[in-house]
Amino acid sequence: MAVLECKNLYKSYKSGKYVLADMSFSVPSGKIVGLLGPNGCGKSTLIKTVAGLLVPTKGEVFVDGIPVGESTKSLVSYLPERTYFNSWMHVDELVSYFADFYADFDKERAYQLLFDLSIDTKARLSTLSKGTKEKVQLILVMSRRARLYLLDEPIAGVDPAAREYILGTIVSNYDPSSTIMITTHLISDVEQVLDEFMFLGYGGQIVMAGGTDDVRAETGKSLDALFREVYRC
Repeated sequence: MAVLECKNLYKSYKSGKYVLADMSFSVPSGKIVGLLGPNGCGKSTLIKTVAGLLVPTKGEVFVDGIPVGESTKSLVSYLPERTYFNSWMHVDELVSYFADFYADFDKERAYQLLFDLSIDTKARLSTLSKGTKEKVQLILVMSRRARLYLLDEPIAGVDPAAREYILGTIVSNYDPSSTIMITTHLISDVEQVLDEFMFLGYGGQIVMAGGTDDVRAETGKSLDALFREVYRC
């Protein structure tokens, strides 16, 4: 059974213009998928729809065979593009908050990752840099034992020196029966961990999809090079 499945998905806002249009795909377990495309093509809209934060205009979305709704909230761990925590909270308080709120939260894993990245758990969030706040948020999201992880720009504000560790952490710290979907503009950094990719075009349709290893074998190009070719201005 696919961990994530979309069937004839459409999403429009008040303008009536479709941000996502007739989108159908499925992703099996144990895959890390890159959801890639230019600004405004509907990546974040798709992520939020799968997370249950937006309601489809038409079509269906399933997580682990269950229609997206209240019952799938416990199956999905979502990292939004922007930090949403209250700045007055301490890192310790955030860990306790997640532990109280999510039954699948692994407190021991969270503290180990915070230690590995030398993040002071007694620090107030307001005293941390933008990049460190994003690290904290990513650690909390990845410390859940979810079926589907949705990561919207997880390393955008993180310094290059920490990206390799964070990407390695994503790979080594999730259940191999789960699925991860990542949106990012830093394709050259993230493609090393991707099993599959989807390129979204304007109008919210999939213009290309496949395995990252297949791209290299069939075209002799990196995923980043293929992206630049497909979206050349």
